[in-house]
Amino acid sequence: MSSPTPPTLPIHTAPTTTAAAATTIRGRLRRFKGAKPLPLLICIAIGLTLRFAVPKPHSLSPEAWSLLAIFITTVSGLILSPLPVGAWAVICLTASVVTRTLTFAAAFSAFTNEVIWLIVISFFFSRGFVKTGLGDRIAMFFVRCLGKSTLGLSYGLVLGELAISPGMPSSTSRAGGIFLPIIKSLSLGVDSKPKDPSSRKMGAYLIQSQNQSNNSTSAIFLTASAQNMLCIKLAESVGVPIPNRWITWFKAACIPGIVSLLATPVLLYKIYPPEIKVTPDAPDMAKRKLEQMGPVKRDEWIMILTLLLTIALWIAGEAINMASVVAALIGLAILLLLGVLSWDDCLSEKQAWDTLTWFAVLVGMATQLTVLGVVPWMSKSVADFLKSHSISSLGAFGILQTSYFFIHYLFASQTAHVGAVYSAFLSMHLASGVPGLLSALALAYNTNLFGTITHYSSGQAAIYYAAGYVELRHVFLLGITMALINVVIWALVGAAWWKILGLY
Repeated sequence: MSSPTPPTLPIHTAPTTTAAAATTIRGRLRRFKGAKPLPLLICIAIGLTLRFAVPKPHSLSPEAWSLLAIFITTVSGLILSPLPVGAWAVICLTASVVTRTLTFAAAFSAFTNEVIWLIVISFFFSRGFVKTGLGDRIAMFFVRCLGKSTLGLSYGLVLGELAISPGMPSSTSRAGGIFLPIIKSLSLGVDSKPKDPSSRKMGAYLIQSQNQSNNSTSAIFLTASAQNMLCIKLAESVGVPIPNRWITWFKAACIPGIVSLLATPVLLYKIYPPEIKVTPDAPDMAKRKLEQMGPVKRDEWIMILTLLLTIALWIAGEAINMASVVAALIGLAILLLLGVLSWDDCLSEKQAWDTLTWFAVLVGMATQLTVLGVVPWMSKSVADFLKSHSISSLGAFGILQTSYFFIHYLFASQTAHVGAVYSAFLSMHLASGVPGLLSALALAYNTNLFGTITHYSSGQAAIYYAAGYVELRHVFLLGITMALINVVIWALVGAAWWKILGLY
């Protein structure tokens, strides 16, 4: 007699099915080629909340309030990155036109802005430095002259970057295209390897020295960094004219900038010392590299002479009634006519065209916010608050500059920071009674000083961190330490120098 068949137990498959469905959804989200869903929803929610949930001030029109909501959405996208910056800027600009917040002409007015085109052309100059090898040659010359010790080597690299910075306005390009390869070569030559205890032999120090010194290098010359020129344009849109831009910028920056630049390598040498102090082989390595390059070539000479001509026209621009962008166009025309650059070189400079797009969107929105009265309303509100607490113009200057500095922890780009809040902070300074030119320049110089407080705070900071020589905890610690030291130097030396120049 056969045994009875045991009863069949029910099989519960819901958890397995649910887990499989969740895995499928996650897989589809990872394969999705469009915007990142969560950052996109957050950005849209921020804009809609401001537009419809926050009461509109009586002094502002509905169009002004809508534009502020769209602008805040744009800035949120710069921080959360649902899409690449240029793509997100175009979408937000489209929203401003579709909602009839701005006319097409007003929305796209900044695409003809002289300063933005000056930035674009400057990227082409950077391409010329890399393509001709002139940047490498200048850097190796300073290494050969000063590279017998690690400290001297650091000064050689820093001075090399200073020499090429007026004609190469991208610290990211200088870092990735010229100086990081040289530093890696020098470091590996003494067995200092990335992501290894040996990194402290020399590589970590040279990386940090070059990275931190870039703050002052970029601040000394107007054309040494793209965000500098954006600051000038935004200052003028708020009503602060900058006479003879290139000279005015350099006169105010040269003394505090040079003091800070010369102090940074030696201070880091004490705070974050390399294990190897003497580098007798570095000058020989640089000499061999220069010998391999041979004599200065035709394209390098053209690059040098064109750069000198362009800088001379920038300096004399006001006297001969020539705009800076026209001088840059003359330089670019020479490089194209003589074959140093090809049009394909210009077309392939993606960063230039991307910068044109999103800079123009941010500048256009910021300008319209001023025209529609949003920025004056905000600045008056802050100024009234400061005055109600009996805070002097000097106190307001300190509070606003400090606030502008520390909110950079929220940004992954100096230019994004400038486009988002520079106009508003400058207007707050003006409403608080701080002299306009002093406010505009101090905010602009400050923009360079916070460029290395994190590994994401600027393009060159990300490049140098990615090299693998400096631990993340040291990046943050050294970043804020050196930034504050440089702020103190600029505050003390700058205050005395700016008093002499009559800025206040």
